[in-house]
Amino acid sequence: MKKLLLLFSLLWLIAPQLKAVNEEPDSLSTENAELLDALKVLDSAQRLKYQTGTVTIGDGLATINVPKGFKYLDPEQTEFVLHKLWNNPPGGGYLGMLLLENADLLDSASWVFTIQYDAIGYVSDKDANEVDYEELLADMKKESEEENKTRVQLGYEAMHFMGWASTPYYDENKKILHWAKEFSVDETSTNTLNYNVRILGRKGVLVLNAIAAMPQLEDVKKNIDPLTNAVEFSAGNKYSDFNPDVDEVAAWTIGGLVAGKVLAKAGLFAGLAKFGKVIILGLIALGAGAVKLFRGKKNKETATDGNTTA
Repeated sequence: MKKLLLLFSLLWLIAPQLKAVNEEPDSLSTENAELLDALKVLDSAQRLKYQTGTVTIGDGLATINVPKGFKYLDPEQTEFVLHKLWNNPPGGGYLGMLLLENADLLDSASWVFTIQYDAIGYVSDKDANEVDYEELLADMKKESEEENKTRVQLGYEAMHFMGWASTPYYDENKKILHWAKEFSVDETSTNTLNYNVRILGRKGVLVLNAIAAMPQLEDVKKNIDPLTNAVEFSAGNKYSDFNPDVDEVAAWTIGGLVAGKVLAKAGLFAGLAKFGKVIILGLIALGAGAVKLFRGKKNKETATDGNTTA
């Protein structure tokens, strides 16, 4: 109800300008036009449709038995949240996202798990106990700063890789790899958490990535087990279904998955942020003047016409 009242209040503030548009179509100021556009995004965020129960993803690739206390958002709406609402680069081939049933995507305390699939082949886990993650960390920090040059060119805030929020760990029994990275994001006061999970399959890996703020780390960690238990490859696609006579073995190792080499090959950014949401909330509080900050980044993206995805 509070958000609806805020929407109505902002609409009331720009009502005179909207009325003028009907009489003189070119008279709406840039600030108010951008504010109206942002209001449409917020309105769409209130109309998202969620699912519970059993959900099939990736044309039968896997199923999600949505855990109690969670809800699922389909691929199209997931793209809307990540790109339009949170201001991440578009694309990424998302299969959906999972979030707490009482989560509000406009609340800075919320967090989500996005779901993707990388058809990179069968990933051998023979090197799982041989990876030097501290050495890997140093390399990843350097690569992160190189990636930031592209982010900034495309009009997105730089994301600086600060270190492990949770050291990489491979569950050999479940064939699940998980680790967490901490990022500082330009123009954002709270550091961002990306908690990464890779579920190994016969022909690729399911990619689960928690997008949160660092204060939510413990909350995310305590929900890892129910979430990973809920996502399962279908029969014929499981890790145990691998047939060495016909199936392709991935060029990537366990260490390569952590380093994000697969993402780099695909031209994807290694980090996702929630800063767009924070900007929108500030926009609600500050009015049309804040929209310039929000839309300035987006206009750069349009002008550049970049193809890099989140």
